[in-house]
Amino acid sequence: MFENKTEQEARNLILEQVVEYCDTYHNTKDYQKGDSIPYASRVYDHEEMVNLVDSALEFWLTAGRYTDQFEQGFAKYLGVRYCSLVNSGSSANLVAFMALTSPLLKERAIRPGDEVITVAAGFPTTVAPIIQYGAIPVFVDVTIPQYNLDVHQLEAALSDKTKAVMAAHTLGNPFDLQAVKNFCEKHNLWLIEDNCDALGSKYTLNGEECFTGTIGDIGTSSFYPPHHMTMGEGGAVYTDNPLLNKIIKSFRDWGRDCSCPSGKDNLCGHRFDKQYGDLPLGYDHKYVYSHFGYNLKATDMQAAIGVAQLKKFPSFIEKRRHNFDRLKAGLQELDNKIILPEAAPNSKPSWFGFLITCKEGIERNHMVQDIENQGIQTRMLFAGNLIKHPCFNEMRRTGEGYRIVGELNNTDRIMKDTFWVGVYPGMNDAMIDQMVEAIRGVLE
Repeated sequence: MFENKTEQEARNLILEQVVEYCDTYHNTKDYQKGDSIPYASRVYDHEEMVNLVDSALEFWLTAGRYTDQFEQGFAKYLGVRYCSLVNSGSSANLVAFMALTSPLLKERAIRPGDEVITVAAGFPTTVAPIIQYGAIPVFVDVTIPQYNLDVHQLEAALSDKTKAVMAAHTLGNPFDLQAVKNFCEKHNLWLIEDNCDALGSKYTLNGEECFTGTIGDIGTSSFYPPHHMTMGEGGAVYTDNPLLNKIIKSFRDWGRDCSCPSGKDNLCGHRFDKQYGDLPLGYDHKYVYSHFGYNLKATDMQAAIGVAQLKKFPSFIEKRRHNFDRLKAGLQELDNKIILPEAAPNSKPSWFGFLITCKEGIERNHMVQDIENQGIQTRMLFAGNLIKHPCFNEMRRTGEGYRIVGELNNTDRIMKDTFWVGVYPGMNDAMIDQMVEAIRGVLE
């Protein structure tokens, strides 16, 4: 097949066959009424598969040219200076938090025993890095029907140990960034935006519309298959701060001091002529470690998929908004039985899901089971109340390791009464209408 062909000609022939294969065997089933409806799924075509195979044929495997292309394209899309690709959204949150513990930040560095304001009504990996480092999460309640942190509790949560706020934009709905940003600036606190469920959401701050994740000091994203765009696995950490960017890349790349990318040496020209710590003069800079870091890089094959997904991403956002609006319009007259979600003021969400909270007299578990029995996937608002989970057993027993501000009444209500259904861009109007019909049927 490859006789008398150059390598590039042979590669082109393979990629042409990949296009044909994908178009023949993938995305070939049309939705029929009564089919099961997942809460989320991958949306892709032959472009992603061609990039994936192209990267595989190159066989660089670790971060390479596709990684560089994705990081630059993603940063440009969001309007930030720096982006670091990592292997998951959880790793993105880990790297973002650990960056704030760096000694390079001097008196602003987070140290064990310092406090970080967050919420318990969310996904555990927003909180896990705080606890694992030995800092203290301070939990405030959330609001309904926005499902984001209650900014009226921020001042009550503040102490002389507070160093940061780390919170997620819930299912695409931005939290009150104006209030949180003002609070952080007033008290000289770091702000990490967990943007894993809100990529593409916008918020108007001081008259300027910005993407969520770009307003705080650091933003994070996830590219797990159910998310706004996918690489299979993968995540990103982004910032406008050059020092934070340097620290982020260090923690992602084993904690090393050298910033040379994989496969490249001595870009600074001083690999063997400097003094670091108590090491011998001229010790190889590629093996000097300024942080206790990890290897959290993604592969170039993942990045190759992301490059194709990023081209489609604006259309994904618009479809999510369309699906959300159609679903809400179809359920509007049921607001005497369920609480429908509302966008935060000054925001334009890129919705990840459609949250529903049952009112008095409506049993969430019965409702969910009836809907699931009709083939419609549902999900809880992740942990509901993270403090109630087994991972907190020892801390609850000792009463140490975290702090609660006031009562988490809405958090507990979400744990008991709330669930959500999907609005991912692979859904069409018939699927949305089937969900409306199922939910209406259960309630009526």
